[in-house]
Amino acid sequence: MKEKPVSRNELFVKYDALKERLRLLGKAAVAFSGGVDSTFLLYAAHEALGENVMAVTAKSCLFPEKETSEAEDYCSELGIKHLILPVDILSDEDIADNPANRCYLCKKKIFGAFLDIARQEGFSSLVEGSNLDDDNDYRPGRQAVRELGVLSPLKDAGLSKAGIRELSEAFGLPTADKPSFACLASRLPYGEKINEKKLKMIDSAEQYLRSLGFGQLRVRMHGDSARIELIPEDFDRFMQNDLRLMVHDRLKHLGFSYISLDLMGYRTGSMNETL
Repeated sequence: MKEKPVSRNELFVKYDALKERLRLLGKAAVAFSGGVDSTFLLYAAHEALGENVMAVTAKSCLFPEKETSEAEDYCSELGIKHLILPVDILSDEDIADNPANRCYLCKKKIFGAFLDIARQEGFSSLVEGSNLDDDNDYRPGRQAVRELGVLSPLKDAGLSKAGIRELSEAFGLPTADKPSFACLASRLPYGEKINEKKLKMIDSAEQYLRSLGFGQLRVRMHGDSARIELIPEDFDRFMQNDLRLMVHDRLKHLGFSYISLDLMGYRTGSMNETL
């Protein structure tokens, strides 16, 4: 069902309700990736709670270093206490084997570590940035969030991704038009073993495409093949002969044997289509 458009006034009413939810917590740690949703949530929490908010970020091979660095810079700019927690995800064979519930296992491990450090620092509540749209895809990580008692105030306030982007733009947040991001493991088919080499190949390929001016994209890895997802509006530019060959040569250099363009274009959760 298509979402009913929400007026700017309605969005600000929801934002005020969000801040009130956060204010009632007294103190809160925010699971902060530096993406659109968690940046907006951290901004709201900082407005609602001031010094009684803390950001926690996982440092892992599943997340590009650039994302971690941007998260660190944002917290430094606002003067928010920020803990970066190294998490060796792939030491857990159940996660490295990449089962269909990988996101559940991964989220439980990372958020479990966040809860531990938050409590040590005197923060009894942990909040995360799921929004209303996250119910529209296969997201086993949501189960881990519920089991651990982590709060999802954006979702509870009825905020969608579009609303979060609009409010982020109104508040001048640097992530208002930032492309959506998911952990690098989501680029691999379920059942295909995850290792650092594959994740680095994927990250390098995506960073290269972004350096060429492509915004929302994914590089999905199937064996030694790369399946590039771009928004359809970028297809014509991508297929310009010199650019197409440049991308092919660069990805071959990174270790991919075959490179293809997905004719359906970018979409979230495309690896879930086989489930």
